Amino acid sequence: MNCGEGNLQDLTSPPSGFCPEPLADRETVTVKGKFFFLGDKKFFLKGVSYGPFSIGTHGESFPEKLVVEKDFALMAEMGANCLRTYTVPPDWLLDLAAISGLRLLIGIPWTQHVAFLDSSTVKAEVRNSIAQAVKVCRDHPATFAYLVGNEIPPDIVRWHGAKRVRAFIKELMAVAKDGDPDGLVSYANYPSTEYLNINFTDFSCFNVYLHKETDFRRYLSRLHNLAEDKPLVLSEFGVDSIREGTQAQAEILAQKLSSSFEMGAAGTVVFSWTDEWFTGGYAIQDWAFGLVEAERLKKPAFHTVQQHYTAPLPPILPKYPKVSVIVCAYNAERTMDSCLASLQELNYPNYEVIVVNDGSSDRTLEITQRYDYVRLISQENKGLSVARNVGLAAATGEIVAYTDSDCMVDPDWLTYLVAKFLSSGLAAVGGPNLSPPEESLVPACVAVSPGVPTHILVSDEVAEHIAGCNMAFRREVLQEINGFNPIFRTAGDDVDICWRLQDKGYTIGFSPAAIVWHFRRNTVEAYLKQQKGYGKAEALVYFKHPFRFNLLGQPSWLGRIYGDLSAFVRIGQPVIYSGVFGGGLFQTLYEPSASLISYLPLTLEWNVVAFLLFVSALLSGDRPWLSAVMFLISVSWCVAGAIQARIDSRFVGLRARLLVALLIYLGPLVRSVERYKWRIKELTKAQPINFDEL
Repeated sequence: MNCGEGNLQDLTSPPSGFCPEPLADRETVTVKGKFFFLGDKKFFLKGVSYGPFSIGTHGESFPEKLVVEKDFALMAEMGANCLRTYTVPPDWLLDLAAISGLRLLIGIPWTQHVAFLDSSTVKAEVRNSIAQAVKVCRDHPATFAYLVGNEIPPDIVRWHGAKRVRAFIKELMAVAKDGDPDGLVSYANYPSTEYLNINFTDFSCFNVYLHKETDFRRYLSRLHNLAEDKPLVLSEFGVDSIREGTQAQAEILAQKLSSSFEMGAAGTVVFSWTDEWFTGGYAIQDWAFGLVEAERLKKPAFHTVQQHYTAPLPPILPKYPKVSVIVCAYNAERTMDSCLASLQELNYPNYEVIVVNDGSSDRTLEITQRYDYVRLISQENKGLSVARNVGLAAATGEIVAYTDSDCMVDPDWLTYLVAKFLSSGLAAVGGPNLSPPEESLVPACVAVSPGVPTHILVSDEVAEHIAGCNMAFRREVLQEINGFNPIFRTAGDDVDICWRLQDKGYTIGFSPAAIVWHFRRNTVEAYLKQQKGYGKAEALVYFKHPFRFNLLGQPSWLGRIYGDLSAFVRIGQPVIYSGVFGGGLFQTLYEPSASLISYLPLTLEWNVVAFLLFVSALLSGDRPWLSAVMFLISVSWCVAGAIQARIDSRFVGLRARLLVALLIYLGPLVRSVERYKWRIKELTKAQPINFDEL
């Protein structure tokens, strides 16, 4: 294929003057948090669906080779770097894709529209289909990822049961991974079976058809929360140009692409490339979703997608208000260098970094002084809240963003935070904090144990609490409420500030793509010390917001806790309303809030009662089994949590599971002891009531 020759309307030659950059040997695309990476560079998936087609003279379900060659050249001209297929591509098509610099998201078809779990033969055939497809494509540089399924119909899911279908998809993913351990694998879900909760794939794929921008953005927030800490790919969306018109098709796609990338999607796949569409044994002629017509003439939508696919990502913001990034550090030599190095690489044109060295006695000051771009403030140790306020007083930015010295920020962290501020007018915005891959067993176990900082959402877009290591505020709002309360020296400041803002009528937003990587504690001792600090903080926060706590002195959240909750044992299953006969296009999930019984066996109170019953049984010989039953329930809670915890596969094993079980047990006890200790201290400080003065 020669570059720079031919006529745009000639199917036998590529666009004039266009020369795509071919793919080299297979460059592995990796997943880090909610994004894809090619080496150290973030890789946004910019895709278009291709097919299904009728069988060509070559015997495959794709157009003739010359047409495919033309298609791929036009796709590359449009800025696409990926195409999604619905059948397994032959070698020659993979070769042509590589020449055009295109990667393939390969859909592997199988008989998912029948009751496949009722037949061992059908299940074996499906497994074999997955294995054979992966075998054909695994070593090719154009292979991006595999889809082991696509939109299993809701009536089939409800016939078999969501649990069984989910388990089978997980099994198919394992088959694909066995064939290509380095390959990425996912499943293309859609709103009608959202409740399948496919959270075990390498990235999350969803097919969504919503034309109204407000509805689309609202559901996109929902999908980010379903994807948790994985990349979200909108694996199929499109607009029918017959019913909507070609101009409306272009306008709706512009809204979808703009919203998707602004809100942090890792990739999009527009349905479809061409109006030529063949399915169910017939050519479909009453739909026209293509960016080009069947004759490959460009529609207005082609130019719209080209505009978004060739533009910088994340999208350029309408303005870039100055942001003051504040890092409060105390004896942070282990992580300070990586924190400041990551802040130096932020892709944001208007920010400053202020480090408040809060009386560190280690090498924190020395490390910080190496970075000329940092404004350094050193003071004697006064605690976290005071340090945050010192940074606030020095800040010159319109927005003040806080992260911790044991965090590394994503290069686009500020861009996604500011985008949320600009689109919403909110007073505060937070984002997730993810655990980076650990290099030893203990930190890997601590990372999945309960009690790590996380966010709490009252809806898919509104937060009740954002973690202190990833929170941003409009500066005037913080000044209005006099900043952070100095009583919180190590923790609890973020909880207090969030509740105070809400008491003032402000709303806190959440941006799922504004990521920081938060190193967890690297020893058991450090983890337990952290839990002690949280216990003290809860006691202090209680006296500021007593109505927000339950009878056991624990925070009573209105929203839902997010983050890695794999070690949390749930009681009760969500109720799903799926429409009449399960035919609802969108599902309504009624999830019960966490009840006391969900965590009661891990509380200090439960264990104290068990101990007292044990002592009573020793003294009286009456009902010695009762305390044993209570203790066994606690142990079973810990073991169940450890079994389902998502421990790094490099360290998973009996030793790791036992350590997680131990941390699940000890963490809440240490936290509760410290909470009672400080509540008693605070109560004894209270002045006695002088009844003579009443």
